[in-house]
Amino acid sequence: MNVIIIEDEKPSARRLQRMLQSLNINAEVMLHSVEESVAWFQTNAHPDLIFLDIQLSDGLSFEIFEIIEIKSAVIFTTAYDEYALQAFKLNSIDYLLKPIDEDDLATAVKKYQERAPQQQAVTLDFNDIKKLLVNPIDREYKKRFSVKVGQHLKLINIDEIECFYSENKGTYLHTTDNRNYLIDTSLEQLEDVLEPQTFFRINRKFFVSINAIKDMVSYTNSRLQIKLNSYNEQEVIVARERVKDFKNWLA
Repeated sequence: MNVIIIEDEKPSARRLQRMLQSLNINAEVMLHSVEESVAWFQTNAHPDLIFLDIQLSDGLSFEIFEIIEIKSAVIFTTAYDEYALQAFKLNSIDYLLKPIDEDDLATAVKKYQERAPQQQAVTLDFNDIKKLLVNPIDREYKKRFSVKVGQHLKLINIDEIECFYSENKGTYLHTTDNRNYLIDTSLEQLEDVLEPQTFFRINRKFFVSINAIKDMVSYTNSRLQIKLNSYNEQEVIVARERVKDFKNWLA
C-alpha cells in the first residue's frame, strides 16, 4: 500500500509515520504545505491513501483538491471537533481526531483496507465543508446538564462548569464550587454539544473552560500545564499535538 502524509507540524507527521510503521505501513513521503503538495502531485503517481491534515501552514488542505484531481482515498487528521466532523460523517469521509490514538488509527486503516477494492477517487464537494470550517453555521449548544444526586436530579448551568474529564471509564464535570458529578455523556458526545469558543479538548481525557483557566506553564515534551480555578485532583496537561491549536483558541 502506497501511503503519504500531509501535515504541517513535522513532529506530528513523524509520530504518525512511526505509528503507521507499527502497522507495517511505510509512509516515506511527508508533505507540509498546500504549495508543496500541489507540486508533488503534479509530478508523482497518486498514492493509494493520504493522511491529510486540514489546516496547513499556507492554507486549508482543501485547496489542493481545487487544483489537483486527487485519485486517492483520504483519511483526515484533524483538530476540528464539532461541526466539521458532522460534515465528514455525512460525506462518508474517514477522520482521526488529534491527538491520534493508536487503536483509532488501526481501525481506520482496517476500514480502508476492507473497502479498498471498491474505493473511488475523491469527488466530494469540499467547498461545503470548507465553508463550515471558515464560517461555522449558527447552532444551539448545550446550556445546562442534569446530574443525579442521590434520588434527586440537579441542574448545572454551563457557566458553572470548569472542566469535563474521564476517569475509570466514567465522565465527570467539575463545577466552580469545587464539586464533581458523574454524567451520562461521553467526551466524544460532548464534542457535538459544547460551545467551541468556551470549551477546548486539550487531550483525550479533558475539556477545559476558558473561563476557568488560572495559569498556564511550560511542561515537559513541549506541552503545557493548565491550572484551573478550583480543580486540582490530577494534572491538566495540553497534549503536545494540541498545543498549537490551543494557543490559537486562546487568541
